[in-house]
Amino acid sequence: MSLLVVGTVAFDSVRTPFGAVERVLGGSATYFSCAASFFSPVRLVSVVGGDFPDEHIQMLKGRRIDLDGLTCKEGQTFAWSGRYEGDMNEAETLDVHLNVYDDYRPVLPESYRDSRYVFLANGSPESQLKVLDQIDDPALVVADTMNLWISTALPELEQLLTRIHALALNEGEAKLLSGEQNLVAAGEKILTMGPRLVLIKKGEYGSFLLSRDGARFALPAFPVNQVKDPTGAGDSFAGGVMGYLARNDVHDDGSIRRAMVFGTVMSSFVVEDFSLAPFLRISEDRIWDRYHEFVRFITV
Repeated sequence: MSLLVVGTVAFDSVRTPFGAVERVLGGSATYFSCAASFFSPVRLVSVVGGDFPDEHIQMLKGRRIDLDGLTCKEGQTFAWSGRYEGDMNEAETLDVHLNVYDDYRPVLPESYRDSRYVFLANGSPESQLKVLDQIDDPALVVADTMNLWISTALPELEQLLTRIHALALNEGEAKLLSGEQNLVAAGEKILTMGPRLVLIKKGEYGSFLLSRDGARFALPAFPVNQVKDPTGAGDSFAGGVMGYLARNDVHDDGSIRRAMVFGTVMSSFVVEDFSLAPFLRISEDRIWDRYHEFVRFITV
C-alpha cells in the first residue's frame, strides 16, 4: 500500500565518542525511507541541491524508493553538523545550513496524491498542513514535530493536530506541548488536541504509545552492544512502524503495537554505525531474526 514521506534529504557531519564523519547522507526523509523500504515501497518528497551526488540517487532508487517527488534545485543541499558527548540521547547542533531547503515548499506529484499512509517528518506545521491539502484520502497520517515549532508556531501546530491521526514526538517535546511533567498526563493532554494516537520516543529508554480509547503500550529499546551514532534513530523507528503498517494495510491498535516492535528493531540497527551504513549491509532475514530476538526479550 502506498507510503509517502515528506522531510529532509541532507548532508550530515557527526562527531561522537566513537568517531566522526563528514558530509555523509542523512536527513529525516532519507532515514525514514531506507528503514521503511525493507517493508514497503516509499514515495519520497524533498529537495536537494546541484551538489547532491548521483550515487546517492541510485542507492535510494535501488531500495524501492520512488524519487519522482525529489526536486533538484540550483544551490547547495541542506547540511547539518552535530556532536554527541556523554548523553547519547540528544545531539548538540553545531551548525545548520538550510541552503535549498530554506524557501522550499513541497509540491506532490499527481501520482502521489492517492497515498494512503503518510509520514510528515519534522518540519514547520504550516508546510505540513499544505502537504495534507494535496492528499486525497489518507488512511493514516503521522506527523513528527519538535520544540522549535511548539514554541514558535503553536497555533499552526494545534491546527495540524486536528487533521492527523497520530503525533510522534520525544519526551521533552510532549511535556512542553502539554504543559504536563508526568508522561502519561502529557500524552493524555495531547490526545485531547486532536490525534487519536500519541507516540512518545524515549531514546535509549524505548517508546510509549497512548490512544484515545485508553490503550497504553510501552516498549524498551533493543539492547545493542554499542551505540556509535544515534542520528536518524527516531526517523528509522518511524520508518519501521509505517513501513510495516503500509505493507499489511492495517492500522488498528494491535497492528500498531507490532509495528512499534519493528520500528524498535530498525532504530537498533541504525545506531550501530554512522549514517545509513547499517541499512546497506542488513537483509530482511536479519531484521526478522532481530524481531524474534526482541520478542523473546520482552515476553514474560
